[in-house]
Amino acid sequence: MTAANTVMTDQDFAEAKTLFGEGSFSDKVVLVSGGGSGIGKATAWLLARLGAKVIIIGRTEPKLAACCQAITAAGYRAEYHVQDIRDYDGIAAMFAKVFDKYGRLDALINNAGGQFPQPAIEFSKNGFDAVVGNNLNGSWYMMQQAARQWRERKQRAVIVNVVAVVSRGMAGGAHTCAARAGVIHLSKTVAVEWAEYGIRVNCVAPGVIFSEGMGVYSDEARSAFDRSNPMKRFGTPWEIAQSCAFLASEAAGFVTGEVLTVDGGGKLWGDLWMAGKPDYFS
Repeated sequence: MTAANTVMTDQDFAEAKTLFGEGSFSDKVVLVSGGGSGIGKATAWLLARLGAKVIIIGRTEPKLAACCQAITAAGYRAEYHVQDIRDYDGIAAMFAKVFDKYGRLDALINNAGGQFPQPAIEFSKNGFDAVVGNNLNGSWYMMQQAARQWRERKQRAVIVNVVAVVSRGMAGGAHTCAARAGVIHLSKTVAVEWAEYGIRVNCVAPGVIFSEGMGVYSDEARSAFDRSNPMKRFGTPWEIAQSCAFLASEAAGFVTGEVLTVDGGGKLWGDLWMAGKPDYFS
């Protein structure tokens, strides 16, 4: 297994061990947002290896195309759509195309999002709005448009939202904490409302995960991340992917409205500063 502080490659994803049985997602159609890198890419690889027809979406076509090419070259099924999750009408059209082609969608892994580290007092209006628009509004647009398709077709399905550990806040990331907390409580609420349609809704809350996204953090901040949990290491995208697969699987058939925290115990112990720790707290 790749070290937790190394970016995982396509070969790593193709060879990483999993406890899920071969074919456990056979004949399933799964859509993964933000599937061109990091957690989304790992999840796409895992579900494809387990037999699913995987659709990945995102804004950067070269990343999506490269991911699909690697998955299909390994003998699995994957396709991509270039889609901005902030585009409400575009999302509706995309889901319509998916259902027209496959007649079904069994799971939505709502992973797309992004943020930048900065003290909250320094946020610009545009910066705050961009993070909330992407992480909260975009996640909601995906959830609602998928649910409308499922309700119309009377199809049982699953949503897994990838969020963040926000139970005690995250210094340097107030914008994403606000957005992700919104997604968590949206999920808890619609898990009840949508139960009548056979739709389960859960969240996975990763801690510090080493992926391509680490580049947005300063060396100072990043050097302390692995000390933000009692296991004193980064998590891997593969570990989060397996948690997403569990919640999307029949093994979690009686689980809805929950948040599965995968953070090495960080919410219980540790000190995470996304933009680095000010001298005042050192």
